[in-house]
Amino acid sequence: MKQIGILNLQGAVSEHITMLNHMGNIHVSLVQHPQQLATLDGLIIPGGESTTISRLIKQNGLLTPIQQFAQQGKGILGTCAGLVLCGKATTHSEVELLNLMDICVERNGFGRQINSFETQLDIPNIGQHIPAVFIRAPYIAKAGENVQQLAFVDQHCIMAQQNNILVCAFHPELTNDNCIMQYFVDLC
Repeated sequence: MKQIGILNLQGAVSEHITMLNHMGNIHVSLVQHPQQLATLDGLIIPGGESTTISRLIKQNGLLTPIQQFAQQGKGILGTCAGLVLCGKATTHSEVELLNLMDICVERNGFGRQINSFETQLDIPNIGQHIPAVFIRAPYIAKAGENVQQLAFVDQHCIMAQQNNILVCAFHPELTNDNCIMQYFVDLC
C-alpha cells in the first residue's frame, strides 16, 4: 500500500483525496508539518494560489523538508500552482520556489480565470484522450535538458517530469480519469 500525502495548506485538497480514495491500495494523509512527511512514499502539491501556498510552506517550516523529501527520491506531483512551486524560476518573484525541477514557469500563462478551458491530451506512456482542466493555468516557458516534456498546448509545455518529480499545469483531480494519478503513484 502506497502512502501518499497531500499538502494541506490551501487549494484543491479534497478533490485529490477523493480521487486517491477511489483508486484503492493507497493510504492518504494530509500534510501541514514537516514530521508528517516521514512515512510517505509521495507528496502532492495541489493547485491553489501559489503565492499563498509559498508563504504557508515557509511559515510551517516545510521548505527544506520538502526539498529533502525530493532528494530522497520520493515522488512529488505538482498540479497547477504546485507546478509553479516545483520550479527553479518564475516571472513573478514574490513566490519562493521549492527549486525541485529545472524549469522556468510563466504563472497564469494562459490568462485569467475567464480564460480557463478544458481539452484532451495524448501523453506518451500515460494515455490518450486524457481530459485536462486548465484554471488560470501556468505553463513551462523553459525546461532544462534533464526535464522530459510530456505534453503541450499551443506549443507551451504543460506537463513534465524530472526523475521523481512530475508536474502538470492542469487539474487531473477535477476529472474522472485517474491515469495521471496512477502514473504518479507508480513513480512513488
